[in-house]
Amino acid sequence: MVKFHIHPVAVSTLVSSEQAKILVVDDHRYSRMAAVDLLSLDGYKVLEADDSKDVLKVVLDNKPDLILLDVIMPHTDGFEICERLKQDERTRSIPVIFITASDDRNWRVKGREVGGDDFLAKPLDRLELLTKVKLLIQQKRLNEGLDQTEQLLFSIASAIENRSTKDGRTFAKLENLAQSFGEYLQLSGTEISDLIFAARLHDIGTVCIPDAVLLKKGELTAEERELIEQHVLVGEKICQPMQNRRGVLPIIRHHHERWDGSGYPDGLSGEEIPWLAQVFQILDIYVALTSERPYKQALTPDEAIAVIAEETEKGWRNPELVNQFTAFIQATAITS
Repeated sequence: MVKFHIHPVAVSTLVSSEQAKILVVDDHRYSRMAAVDLLSLDGYKVLEADDSKDVLKVVLDNKPDLILLDVIMPHTDGFEICERLKQDERTRSIPVIFITASDDRNWRVKGREVGGDDFLAKPLDRLELLTKVKLLIQQKRLNEGLDQTEQLLFSIASAIENRSTKDGRTFAKLENLAQSFGEYLQLSGTEISDLIFAARLHDIGTVCIPDAVLLKKGELTAEERELIEQHVLVGEKICQPMQNRRGVLPIIRHHHERWDGSGYPDGLSGEEIPWLAQVFQILDIYVALTSERPYKQALTPDEAIAVIAEETEKGWRNPELVNQFTAFIQATAITS
């Protein structure tokens, strides 16, 4: 068996020394003042807001590193604010600590459900406050450093694309298709974003495969096929450091599984295959079929759909999903 030993991309664990910015959202003036005083003494830049303001706008305008958020306020529910922040791509990475005078366990459960990162009880304990704030800001800064890892991975993926395509536009085609088909299926913004990221990174594991094997025109040997099939495991390992993109990893690992269980690497079948991996697989196959490669000519959309239909009859693809994709392509052709 061919084996690879991959070391995850190194990411610096040093936290930026830049002064961190904290937003305190509380309708009680004296409660806000207590938090502001404690945080300011520890060197943080502190902003204040009550629920009379549009908190999402305040966050977007000021880009804080962390938010202290009161749970119950006269005009706004802190849980609702947190849920909106965590569902918005622009603010989802900002840690939220709920502050409350209640010790209701159900509130803590609700806080986790809407994406809150921690709880603090009123009146605030200085040591507990500063410890939790410091740890969450360190984690946020570390995750921001992972953005550099994403750029490095994209560069590697682009180099891989250039070695296997003539026009170098496969990524763009796949990204556009992921966006439009994702909207057609009414997927969430996060799910569509994961599909778009996967468009660039799904085959990054082929970096370990020699050109003589990857671009081979003839039939592969058993050893060469085993080598190629391991690229999904290699790709998953390479992309492990992307903590904010965990939804991409199942797509990378499972986009070569088959509906009847004859795919790889885990032989999953039917609904065992992660949903987004099923969706991405159809997109990837269609773009591959309709793109020119050094070893083949591009098929027309109708020809590509016919190939996918044949594979579905063999039991390789999700029939319902293929029907949806076929309808989508036909509707796109009519309106374009």
